[in-house]
Amino acid sequence: MTLKQKVKQPRKKGILIVLSAPSGTGKTTLVKKLKQVYPDIAVSVSYTTRKPRKSEKDSVDYHFISEKEFKKKVKTNFFAEWAKVYDNYYGTSKSFIEENLNKQKIVLLTIDTQGALQIKSRYPDAILIGILPPSLKEQRKRLEKRGETEQNIVRRLTESSIERKVLLQKYDYRFINIDVEKTLEKILAIIKREKENAGTKI
Repeated sequence: MTLKQKVKQPRKKGILIVLSAPSGTGKTTLVKKLKQVYPDIAVSVSYTTRKPRKSEKDSVDYHFISEKEFKKKVKTNFFAEWAKVYDNYYGTSKSFIEENLNKQKIVLLTIDTQGALQIKSRYPDAILIGILPPSLKEQRKRLEKRGETEQNIVRRLTESSIERKVLLQKYDYRFINIDVEKTLEKILAIIKREKENAGTKI
């Protein structure tokens, strides 16, 4: 056996990206555009105990399950991360992440900062990207356009202030989303760099 044969080659792997953004920041639009560029991207669908909204579809927007089912999954270590947000639980499947990373795919999680920090702890190579609104005023305007109630707007703006601190302190990259196309370009540049580092053929 030659020395070259003895040297273990680095294992090619996928890329794990966590995208976090307060409500009304343009996260959904960015994810759609990323899927257009990378049709094979593995976008995680979170599990939740909250009730579906009228426009939401099970297993597309979320996996809607009961609190009893959720707690069973917690006990069996099903989730890579989970958190209780207000009165509802949210979590990400561990097997979904690991199976797709092993397939050398780009894995995208769109989760809040609580979950993102759990993911970073479990998967140190995960890339945390935070998206921020141009201003709270602009964010309020976007939420109003979505038809949110005043109560929900106030709650989401309060959450946004807390999330902003975490994004600025703990995330690998932070972008203010003034122009969606320019923000997309920045995210694509990160993915390109990470692909080269990972040695993946994605």
